[in-house]
Amino acid sequence: MSKVGITETIIRDAHQSLIATRMTTEEMLPALEKMDKIGYHSIEAWGGATFDSCLRFLGEDPWQRLRIIRDKVKNTKLQMLFRGQNILGYRHYSDDVVAYFVQKSIANGIDILRIFDALNDPRNLKTAIDATKREGGHVQAAFSYTTGPGYTLDYYAKYAKQLEEMGADSICIKDMAGLLRPYDAYDLVKAIKGAVKLPVQLHTHYTAGLASMTLLKAVEAGVDVIDTALSPLAMGTSQPPTETLVAALAGTERDTGIDLAQLDEVTKHFTGLREKYLKSGQLDVKALKVDVNALLYQVPGGMLSNLMRQLADAGKSELLGEVLAEVPRVRADVGYPPLVTPSSQIVGTQAVFNVIGGERYKMVTKEFKGVVRGEYGKTPMPIDPAITKKIIGDEEPITCRPADKLAPELDALREKIAGYMEQDEDVLTYALFEQVALKFFEERKKQKYGIDANADAALGVHSV
Repeated sequence: MSKVGITETIIRDAHQSLIATRMTTEEMLPALEKMDKIGYHSIEAWGGATFDSCLRFLGEDPWQRLRIIRDKVKNTKLQMLFRGQNILGYRHYSDDVVAYFVQKSIANGIDILRIFDALNDPRNLKTAIDATKREGGHVQAAFSYTTGPGYTLDYYAKYAKQLEEMGADSICIKDMAGLLRPYDAYDLVKAIKGAVKLPVQLHTHYTAGLASMTLLKAVEAGVDVIDTALSPLAMGTSQPPTETLVAALAGTERDTGIDLAQLDEVTKHFTGLREKYLKSGQLDVKALKVDVNALLYQVPGGMLSNLMRQLADAGKSELLGEVLAEVPRVRADVGYPPLVTPSSQIVGTQAVFNVIGGERYKMVTKEFKGVVRGEYGKTPMPIDPAITKKIIGDEEPITCRPADKLAPELDALREKIAGYMEQDEDVLTYALFEQVALKFFEERKKQKYGIDANADAALGVHSV
């Protein structure tokens, strides 16, 4: 067997998991050229929540972040997380927006797109996969790992085979909640390697304290690449430490080929940032603890913090235990979806409503109705007709690919922001996060030209 590749997550998923995606580009910069020399399989640098966070909290252009990283990382492949038809947002977008986003991601420096769907509905991956192939990018098609009725080795092996047939260049097991146990990982990797002829990668989280062992058993089963995070932002709800896995495999037939001394140079930089985040309170020590309850409730770390906040806002924090017990019941009612964005937020919020309301489905969110109606795609398991009737009445569920109902959007979006456009990519930023994007564009214009965009609009001025 060949050496194991390492995908480094510290500048994407690690800080998304531990400090709500608040690492700035400036904080990354001193480490990028050193990271480029380490010999990683790839660096996960973009996608997921980084796009939203750049705009909403950091006042950064996410496209410029990508260009800066690409300029500093010249030899190592850059990869991103891409939510299929959701792109990086929270609804389905039309095919022309999805294809253009893929085109611009690759043009600005992305090599590998890890494309997944929250419901494991392959129809929601088709446009993104086809666009990536056209643009010469690497399609890493991912399935969201979860457990429950129907989630057998055969289910995952067949899904991986389907992704291979759709044009995937590699397969990723995406264990977003840290549910994959070591011996199950061994069996799962063996099953997928037996079903496809593609490289297989494993992404997991340390939440339940199993992840390092899970990665090790996956390596024994022949997994090709594993996701890890440098130790200053590893463990807890993040990934296992890069240094630990490199040391564990050193001198074996699966040696990563990475030098621990070189890693240490980069670790020193991020150790300084970790201290800064701890002092500021951005890094909450609660996010670093092992929580085996994740295996019982299947609640990822980010989802748990959302539930706690919703209950606190309602003055009902004491109901957390009841809500956590309700989450699996709600999930069962809607066909056992994997709990990952956006399904995790939808199921979690409905569980909160069920408990606070004192009656199940007395209040139902628009998004929950959307899942039952089929707006997000086909759920992994069928929804009980009685539940469908209770939630959407006599409405006819959507059975086609949801995006087939969406008209092209790009031209109309360009018209709407003609006065703000400074780069082609701005239309995509606006497509994903309209109000947040407009606020960012106004601030950018103000800083660049000393112009108040609101005043311009009031005067009917539209500068380009």
